[in-house]
Amino acid sequence: VTKEPIPVLPTVHYNMGGIPTNYHGEVLTLRDGNPDSVVPGLMAVGEAACVSVHGANRLGSNSLTDLVVFGRAAGLRCGEVVDKASAVPSASKSQTDAHLARLDRFRHASGSTPTAHLRLDMQRAMQSDAAVFRTGKTLEEGVAKLRSIDAAGADIKTTDRGLIWNTDLMETLEYDNLIAQAVVTVEGALNRTESRGAHAREDYPDRDDANWMKHTLAWKRPGEGVQIDYRPVHKYTMTDEVAYIEPKARVY
Repeated sequence: VTKEPIPVLPTVHYNMGGIPTNYHGEVLTLRDGNPDSVVPGLMAVGEAACVSVHGANRLGSNSLTDLVVFGRAAGLRCGEVVDKASAVPSASKSQTDAHLARLDRFRHASGSTPTAHLRLDMQRAMQSDAAVFRTGKTLEEGVAKLRSIDAAGADIKTTDRGLIWNTDLMETLEYDNLIAQAVVTVEGALNRTESRGAHAREDYPDRDDANWMKHTLAWKRPGEGVQIDYRPVHKYTMTDEVAYIEPKARVY
């Protein structure tokens, strides 16, 4: 800052969306045709969750709703479903072995591409192709780039093999989480051919409630491509005192 101005780029403050939950904070998934199937024992709150109280999480001024209202609801639900007198069950060996294997795979990764290089490529691709100004062309380019970067992770390299204050390993684990989110984000954006909230496409500038009044669900499993499905927007309230409010376009 003492030599020259800091470059400022338009970017993304947040992406609306998150882990789908009910109003108890219990995570939902699409299972056997039921889009509201609860995942036992798994909860999400705050900006990580999509309670869908606004249609999609979140409106910029209402993050406290996500944290305070639904955080409290999650705590109350825990009090209802958790048996305080029961013993904490042990994780199965297959689960713990899988997590330890992932940690050791990255700790001993001996490819030729440092994590920092892959992370920078990911950041540049997302900044270039999936930030504020979106078109089908840029999103298609972003999908191609991020699929390539994701595949390049097979050649990832770490240098610190230690287990004490291993920032190299931590950054690699963080990158592995981020690249999955990046691929899901850009593929979901390309798939949604409309503009809605923070998702603004110049080639599809209008909202399309007839075709896109639904939530995108996405799965990204290791070694596989992104799988996309949908869950409906619930058009009802939980009381007779308040009518369902029809969605409206944001206009200024």
